[in-house]
Amino acid sequence: MINPANIKRIRPSLPAGYEIADVAGPVSAAGLWGFGSGWTASPPQCAALADPAPADAGARGYSASGAGGTVYVVVAVPAQPPPNDAVVGDCARWTMTFAHTTGDVSLAPPPEAPSIDGVLTIAMTVTTRTVVESGTQVDGQAMTAQAYADGHVVYVTLVTDPGSPHPALDSRFVGDLLVATVAALRG
Repeated sequence: MINPANIKRIRPSLPAGYEIADVAGPVSAAGLWGFGSGWTASPPQCAALADPAPADAGARGYSASGAGGTVYVVVAVPAQPPPNDAVVGDCARWTMTFAHTTGDVSLAPPPEAPSIDGVLTIAMTVTTRTVVESGTQVDGQAMTAQAYADGHVVYVTLVTDPGSPHPALDSRFVGDLLVATVAALRG
């Protein structure tokens, strides 16, 4: 069984030298990707993948920011059951929109969506584009790997700056951290 209090056990697995902070309350991957309240998904059923626990005030976890990006690790109670095969099939590629920001989302294969015995895992990559007042375009990249286990959703999100001169953390790091987090929460 998942014990959300065990999220504290994952802190040593976060990158050394990163600034670490607690995260609490409803936290969505979409919000971490830069989409504010009122964003839409096309097709609409894909929205649950980007925000599986929109109202869980008990969600908790960590953020860690450093030269390789910002990592978020969260455990929450989802608002609905894990996505079925039809939703996963419909959402292999989808789009999001919010104000001046658009995002192209793709489901990612392993190792981004690591295999965990008895657990549904899903990984997504998103490329965002925000047009600011001057017409300049700001690009962003993020990846989220999720595990649906024992009535909870556990997810790791990595947000990187495509223009950063520093090497970014990678998808293998995200997948490995998801596996370690699920193990810690079950331990």
